[in-house]
Amino acid sequence: MGLTLAQAKDAYAPTVGRYLAACTLGLPTIDTVTALREDGERWARGEACPAGYTADITAARQSYASLVGVPAGAVAIGSQASVLAAMVADSVPDGAEVLCVDGDFSSMVFPFLQQAHRGVRVQHIALDDLAGAVTAATWLVAFSLVQSATGRLADADRITQAARAHGAFTLCDTTQAVGWMPVVAGGFDATICHAYKWLGAPRGAAFLTVLPEFAARLRPSQAGWYAGDDPWRSCYGPAMALAEDARRFDVSPAWPAWVGARTALAFFASIDPEEVRRHDAGLGDALCHGLGIAANGQSIVTWADADGSDLAGLAAAGITASGRAGRARVAFHLWNDRGDVDAVLAALGRRRSSRAGDRTSR
Repeated sequence: MGLTLAQAKDAYAPTVGRYLAACTLGLPTIDTVTALREDGERWARGEACPAGYTADITAARQSYASLVGVPAGAVAIGSQASVLAAMVADSVPDGAEVLCVDGDFSSMVFPFLQQAHRGVRVQHIALDDLAGAVTAATWLVAFSLVQSATGRLADADRITQAARAHGAFTLCDTTQAVGWMPVVAGGFDATICHAYKWLGAPRGAAFLTVLPEFAARLRPSQAGWYAGDDPWRSCYGPAMALAEDARRFDVSPAWPAWVGARTALAFFASIDPEEVRRHDAGLGDALCHGLGIAANGQSIVTWADADGSDLAGLAAAGITASGRAGRARVAFHLWNDRGDVDAVLAALGRRRSSRAGDRTSR
């Protein structure tokens, strides 16, 4: 039986406070912190060894596969989203067209721009226009499911349907989605997710999912010993025998990160993602109603804050939020409740009342 939302909230330290920045850096559960601490102590005692981390990676891979609805053999591990995207970008045919979202996170854009020397053409398309921009000339559509700067959700169904209709592939960055909303990775040819945000894993644990047809088009340009069919027999050349499944795209792991990732991913795999979505998006909509802006059914809420004064006001009230692209940005997750919504509204109300009073006094 899975965890209830109440049990999930109790998994975090009670001193979290007004933390509304999961979209910037997720929080670890108490068990994740314990696992990392115990691993550090084993390392200090000289008891850690590389082979011993295999179980952590295997378990994390399986939990992630379960969470996004694909077989474990369709999941590769990496260290950063940009590293995995770079491998995909390196596999784009010479002279091919790639569509990206105008203003998307740079890890989903820069790797493709780096292929210009091969004639790869990157088109920057507004999110709402992305599906309509796919043509027979498009080889790949690369986009984030949830936009980092604005929290906007892409119309994944329309985009994937348009791509299939024109014989194009899809690469979806789910870093700002997996953990707070249900994601079916098999709906895309490939997905990338760095688990340090909504999944609360240490930075350095990322995942690539890839369908067989697209996997056959990818060149594992970053292949090292860990991409081998048997990594412990792939430590030296000259022979190369890569894994036959998605593990051939594996990047050699940063060991301690995967100790934390194993615990973090097992935790999220034990919670109904639809319940998490209702909780997180419910708080987001409540804030939207309080601010008088359109509710979007999402965890991330942003609004114009060009001078950063709203963000500063939140910080002064002890609220941890973030700002991106001239907008204030807050995000609600498992440790948050309605009190956090009220705290944001109170802080913004005080700041705006004070600003109005200053204008009146002048």
